[in-house]
Amino acid sequence: MTLRFIAIAGSVKETSINRRLLAVATQAVIDAGAEVNVVNLLDYPLPVFSEDEEANEIPENITKFKALIRQTDGYLIASPEYNGSLTPLLINTIAWLSRKHGDEPRMEAFTGKVAAVMSASPGGLGGIRALPHLRYVLEGIGVLIIPEMLTLGNAHSAFEDDGTLKDEKFQERVDAMAQNLVRVTSKLQS
Repeated sequence: MTLRFIAIAGSVKETSINRRLLAVATQAVIDAGAEVNVVNLLDYPLPVFSEDEEANEIPENITKFKALIRQTDGYLIASPEYNGSLTPLLINTIAWLSRKHGDEPRMEAFTGKVAAVMSASPGGLGGIRALPHLRYVLEGIGVLIIPEMLTLGNAHSAFEDDGTLKDEKFQERVDAMAQNLVRVTSKLQS
């Protein structure tokens, strides 16, 4: 059985360093034997979550996104650090996905899924302050997070022109994270 993951960046900026890191991690997971569907959150625009909005009508993009998620075993998530936490776009998406709609099981988008989380930043800390928040949110809704959290500091100068990483040691960390994500997910699926 081939494992399937969804890769999401908490930034939709075209030149986002988190999207670049996510691309490297995506390739590492593919190299480890899994399939990865990279999702640009611009393809699933959502209103700001509120129970009033939810009571009016479930956004069609949530229905589409959840249909995609039903076919996956887990996530790769790269989030920039905004004011020491997650991006508003990412937390809004998680809020919508975490809601029970219709006859679906509670937390269907998250329960039993496995995730790897990472962050890149032009600063020296690599977005490390956002990752514990992301971990806390995801674990609270039933996602198993593998221990390796990747942070890439000084990321504005970390990539070659072709998108690969300049630092071979960091690439080794990405590869090890990808292999562990696939290994843990495979064990949970068997």
